[in-house]
Amino acid sequence: MSGQRSIALSAAIVLAGVLPSAADQVFHWVDDEGVVHYTTGLESVPERYRAAARPLAVSPVETPPSGVAAVPARTGSATVPFVVGTPIVVQARINGAGPVALVLDTGADRTMVAPAALARLGIVMPGTYGAEVRGVTGAARVDVVWIESLDVAGAQAGPLPVVAHDAGIPLADGLLGRDFLSLFSVTIDTRTGVVRLEPN
Repeated sequence: MSGQRSIALSAAIVLAGVLPSAADQVFHWVDDEGVVHYTTGLESVPERYRAAARPLAVSPVETPPSGVAAVPARTGSATVPFVVGTPIVVQARINGAGPVALVLDTGADRTMVAPAALARLGIVMPGTYGAEVRGVTGAARVDVVWIESLDVAGAQAGPLPVVAHDAGIPLADGLLGRDFLSLFSVTIDTRTGVVRLEPN
């Protein structure tokens, strides 16, 4: 796929919950100029590209706690520059605090942030172990923390569940996953080295 780079992690995240509806499915498509796009819902793919659009695999989503909206709100748009040929690292703010460095990873179902980075922001781990991370070296039980907002250069969504786990990513505090990205139309333009996020 032209210019799209996904961080390969040997981990799968298993969360309790329900599957998202077909309307929430994330589709991947490439335009005539080779620009990679990700968007929620087949109807948001331009008609001329729908036949070639491919759904990305989905995993169960965490059931929100009582009083939290099932569908996160999203606002704003963002333009994020990156160096072509390297992982796309974004600076994010969680609950208005930060920044934390996250690698944009269209292959990751969930946003994952190291517990130490969350602690720096004053977010306390609940110790309820709502997820299991499985990797080549075994499995670990980890916390799932509900945050009020996640903001990437003005593109903001929330509330969202975040997996509290240190994935050992050099120069980053975690991964920005499809749980956030699926709320926006995402364009990764490798010709200009820019990622654009627009609310669906």
